[in-house]
Amino acid sequence: MTIPFIPFAEGEAQLDWLALTDALARGHDLPRAEIGDTFLYRDPDTLLSRSAWIDGMGLAVKTATIFPENPAGGTPMVNGSVSLYSDRDGTLSALIDFHLVTKWKTVGDSLLAARRLARADSKSILIVGTGTVGGGLCEAFAAGFPDARITLWNRTRAKADALASTHPGVTVADDLETAVRAADIVITATMSSSPIIRGEWLQPGQHLNLIGAYRPDMREADDDALRRSRLFVDSFDTTIGHIGEIQIPLDNGVITRDDLVADYYDLAAFARGADDEITLFKNGGGAHLDLMTSRYILDRWRANR
Repeated sequence: MTIPFIPFAEGEAQLDWLALTDALARGHDLPRAEIGDTFLYRDPDTLLSRSAWIDGMGLAVKTATIFPENPAGGTPMVNGSVSLYSDRDGTLSALIDFHLVTKWKTVGDSLLAARRLARADSKSILIVGTGTVGGGLCEAFAAGFPDARITLWNRTRAKADALASTHPGVTVADDLETAVRAADIVITATMSSSPIIRGEWLQPGQHLNLIGAYRPDMREADDDALRRSRLFVDSFDTTIGHIGEIQIPLDNGVITRDDLVADYYDLAAFARGADDEITLFKNGGGAHLDLMTSRYILDRWRANR
């Protein structure tokens, strides 16, 4: 049997943002995933492998090489693939482009939360940060909230203008505070180590969706934002003890473990208590989400062959 390799463009042409979020939701009806990470280093280069096993779905190993000096020679800095294996007998089911899985996993993770935690009548979406994830966020949130207008803000205005020019109807904001106060949904996807979203800016009924912070020393929202919000995460296993956005406020007594309402293994709890409450979701990622996304990609690939 030929093992398929699913490249980025051909794979993406088969995918749908709303269908992906539904697939992620179904994936969390299965037993909780076993996950593990491996890092190997040869300064300044890195080999990163993340693996997951979900009983009833299968196994995935997502491997990336990060070679910072590559761009100087015209080669991408990050390369990799996802190996997807059968749950029945452990045989290789597919190889999938690393960047395809990462894009759809990362953005779909946040869209699933927003579909459940943002007000259904949300009309204004602010995306803070216009790096690698920005384009996917524009696509996905336009699909999830088709009646909403999307605004971008970036520290470097030119980068926001460049992204907006490729997405009709998307505009750019000059002042972050003003843009946050005016938005129904605020999504952050930055590399900031210190908070850029202040709780005093938040308005009743908003949904704050945090993607960028992924290290123990990184945060995008301040203590006041967490105090004022009802808090959700995608996975307790990949956020608590791992990401500063959650762990620093826990360590400092700003919030308690009980303030974290639920992760995706309790999706029924992902609901607004009132129209005027502020909901906050922390996207922590994890190999189990790569596995769920990869399985969805392979299913769509097979359905269209």
